[in-house]
This record gives sequence, C-alpha cells and structure tokens, in this order.
Amino acid sequence: MADETFVTVERRDDGVAVVELQRPKVNALSKALLLQLRDIADDLTADPPGAVVITGGERAFSAGAEISEFGGPIEAREIGGLFRDALGAVAAIPRFTIAAINRVALGGGCELALCCDWRICSDNAVLGQPEVLLGIIPGGGGTQRLPRLVGPAKAKEIMITGRQVRSEEALRIGMVDEIVPASEVLPRALLKAAEVAQGAVVAQGSIKAAVDEGIETTLAWGIDREQLYFVDVFDTEDSRIGVKSFLEHGPGQATFTGK
Repeated sequence: MADETFVTVERRDDGVAVVELQRPKVNALSKALLLQLRDIADDLTADPPGAVVITGGERAFSAGAEISEFGGPIEAREIGGLFRDALGAVAAIPRFTIAAINRVALGGGCELALCCDWRICSDNAVLGQPEVLLGIIPGGGGTQRLPRLVGPAKAKEIMITGRQVRSEEALRIGMVDEIVPASEVLPRALLKAAEVAQGAVVAQGSIKAAVDEGIETTLAWGIDREQLYFVDVFDTEDSRIGVKSFLEHGPGQATFTGK
C-alpha cells in the first residue's frame, strides 16, 4: 500500500493546479496519504501555479483520519506530526487555495478544508469536528483554525458536541464561503481559481502571507509586516505592468505575467 498513489496533482493550461484525494472509499487521511499531500504541497510552494483547487471527487471530500491507524500516545504523536506537517504545507502554499467540498468534510477532512483560503461546498455537504465522539480532540489544527473563522464560542460548541454542520449553517457562520449544487462544486472552484490565476499572483501571495502572519499577532506588528511586503512587491514585473497600465488605460486593464 505504501507504493499506492492517494493524492494526484494536475497543472492545467489556465494556471490552476488541481490536487485530488483518491483513497477509496471516502478519502480517509492515512499516514501514506498525508505524506503524499505534504510532498505535493511542498512542490506547489517551490514552483507555484496561479491558483490551487483541492478536491476529493464526487463521493466525499474526506471523512477524516484513518482511525484504524490510531493507537496510544506514541501513535498519536506520529499521526499528529504528519497532520501538522501536511496541512501546514497546504496552508503555506503562496497562492490562493480553494477547497471544493462534496458531501463530507469531517475531522481531518474538515481541517484540510480549513487550511484553504476559500471553501466551496455542495448543498448536501456536512462539515464538522466529531473527534470528541471518539473521546479525543482534533489533531490537525481544528481547535485553532475553526475559531478564527467562526469565533471561539461557536467553534467550541461544534467541537464539544461533535455534531455535523450542514451547508446552510456552515455558510451562515463563515465555515464555508459558497454553496452550489453538487454537480457544480468542482466547475465553480475551477472557474474561480482560473480567474484568480490570471491576476498578479505574486502580489496575491504577499496579501495571503500578510493576512495569515498578521492575524496571529498585534495590529502594529501586522502593519509593519504589511509594509515589508508592500515594498518588496514593487520589485516585481507585475507591479510595473499594473502601474503603467493604470496610467495609460485606467484600472482593471492590465495583463499580468505572474512575475
């Protein structure tokens, strides 16, 4: 099984990289899958596309960790480290990332979706962190990323009850950002990603980094950090193209190179 491929990546002509989980039946996040996901995310960081879509296909985004690999504290330390490395690598991709969620995103699957910058789900999707129903807690960042999206009180209620959150509520509380019919999840995600990929992607990566880094600290530190990125982005080809195009043709007319 170690030689099997559980995660694939396709780099499309429109600049979008599609990462797909392909582990039957419901994309349980095994140790082997997490290692492959980490390696793919590292590659996408080293050689960034224009944007990234992460999908689990039509059956399920991911039902969570592979429970059969659980054991005691020793196994928990290994699995927790793999989750931290893999999902941290996804979060660190310096491009706009979209989770295309069909049907189920629970436990580690929900945590993977939370790592992304935008979440599009099907109208029949359910999300949640049900680890407490096993007598354990989330180990892939759920206790930290979910409160940053929905607030601490709602996040605690979702995790402490272990209940499933249906798509309408998930949208209302900010757990997802769009709902579409199941057949439109991947096409909608690809369309949005393609639109983003045509923009100034280096500047987009700087915006993402400034937000992600600044939200963890004080306002003053975040503003100082923003200034560093603000200065650095003026050394890109896209900034020169964008400013020149604005002066000559007005806003929104530039064709960027991604450099």
